[in-house]
Amino acid sequence: MNTRIGSLPKHLYIEVDSNYTHETPCGFVPGVWFGLVSIPGRMWGLNVMLECGAVYRNLPPHAVSFSKDPEPLWSEEEAQLWDCYGNDWAVHEYTYLRGLRCHALIGNKSYRGSYLFTTAPMNEGFSEAPEQNKEFMFLELDNGRLTIQPTNKVVFEDRSFTAGVVPRLKVQTETWSCE
Repeated sequence: MNTRIGSLPKHLYIEVDSNYTHETPCGFVPGVWFGLVSIPGRMWGLNVMLECGAVYRNLPPHAVSFSKDPEPLWSEEEAQLWDCYGNDWAVHEYTYLRGLRCHALIGNKSYRGSYLFTTAPMNEGFSEAPEQNKEFMFLELDNGRLTIQPTNKVVFEDRSFTAGVVPRLKVQTETWSCE
């Protein structure tokens, strides 16, 4: 478990929009994304090392790209659906989902992409309520951008298993115990 800050499962090479980091912006600059920050009521913060060697903390997710020529405008709402719930969280890269292609429903538009890793909030009231308990999928989209979506906004492609037709699934509202 992490409290406020933590490492990614593995570092990722990205491009950083210098409008968010430099006094004199110079376009997208190379960076290495290595960590996350979770502060309640805020977007995930990305900790990156810039090519100059500086570590920049709490970069918003809409300020990075996996491409030097990403979709130019990427809003907060496209980058992340829900703010962080609390300070405590866990990060995990599900082996089965590693590298799987997926579709993320953002607003009323579907974006194709690939799974990176998952975070799960912990030790706060929201996660105790079944209908509020969420894991957040971090996805690299084909448009070069990062999005962070709850599991109910992501559908995966596994050609050896999935059928491609998604029924309307219900939200879990119960908890179970055997004692």
